[in-house]
Amino acid sequence: MSNILNHSSSVVSPKILLVKLSSLGDVLHNLPIVWDLRARLPNAQVDWVVEEAYVHLLEPLLSREGFQGIDRIIPFALRRWKRNLLSLVTWKEFFAFRKMLRSTTYDVLIETQGLIKSAMVCSMAKKSSNVVIAGLANATEFSGYEPLVRSFYNQSVQVPTQCHAVDRSRWVMSSALDWSLIDRSKPLHFYPPDFIRRIPKSSLEGLNTPYVLCFHSTAREAKRWANENWINLGKDLATRGYQVIFPWGNPAEKTVSMALAGQIPGAFVPPAFSIEEAFSVISGAALTVGVDTGLTHLAAVLDRPTVELYCDSPRWKTEGYWSQKIANVGDIQNPPSAQEVLEASLKLLQN
Repeated sequence: MSNILNHSSSVVSPKILLVKLSSLGDVLHNLPIVWDLRARLPNAQVDWVVEEAYVHLLEPLLSREGFQGIDRIIPFALRRWKRNLLSLVTWKEFFAFRKMLRSTTYDVLIETQGLIKSAMVCSMAKKSSNVVIAGLANATEFSGYEPLVRSFYNQSVQVPTQCHAVDRSRWVMSSALDWSLIDRSKPLHFYPPDFIRRIPKSSLEGLNTPYVLCFHSTAREAKRWANENWINLGKDLATRGYQVIFPWGNPAEKTVSMALAGQIPGAFVPPAFSIEEAFSVISGAALTVGVDTGLTHLAAVLDRPTVELYCDSPRWKTEGYWSQKIANVGDIQNPPSAQEVLEASLKLLQN
């Protein structure tokens, strides 16, 4: 372990780079380490490299008067660049990104993704002579990991193979800074309370209060909850006076949303909305019910009443354990019944 924090200049204001590029849920579960860093290193410079699609997730944590969070967000557009490799614009943007990344000399790099693309970002960053570059030494179950990344670090951090996404990030951070592992039973922070209080009301037409958001879509089909279950849940909630909302993210998901809504009285399929708009839509909901996907996790980190459904992914990996407003039901290869989800939903709605 490098003694980076034993150097006087670094103790005063170490320069720290966080590298967590994607996806939505992974970025959200990395947020608590910003609070961890600020609690012990209030004068540090903390920057974060993230895919451009997820910049809005980090903007509420930008440092401002009265709040210390992220000093600089560095957008990365690899997904878009890969689709336009022969474009001159792509290469201009890439070199502009590299210039921005190298405008600061970093003392500590904390890479919590474990993929070649994120390790390559670390390799491009400008580093101090005694830099700590910390990342994962091993995979956790059901998570992506590319073993070659260990060659990019000077500190590879062994984590339990069954390790919650939040805890995994904290494990790497704690090792990088030679801190004891943070007790997960202590209060956990994602977004500033004043930001959550100020989230504006959604401007989407067609939403009627009270409404329940149902995030049925996910990138992997096996993680979906059966359509019949959504219909049964929706019908029961509708009889209790809730408008049931079925968002979507692409044409195929919209088709499913329309089919589900068509069998539930008063159900509504909204227009597509951005991640930025999702804050307002979720904040205004009486309840969010969703499969293991990013927007469901956004509801959980905003501390809104949330029922997280686990159908074909392990609950231990991403379950919301930080609030009594979150119910986690089902588990890998053990999807919850409609009755189980209804009971969890009603319990949260009655609180």
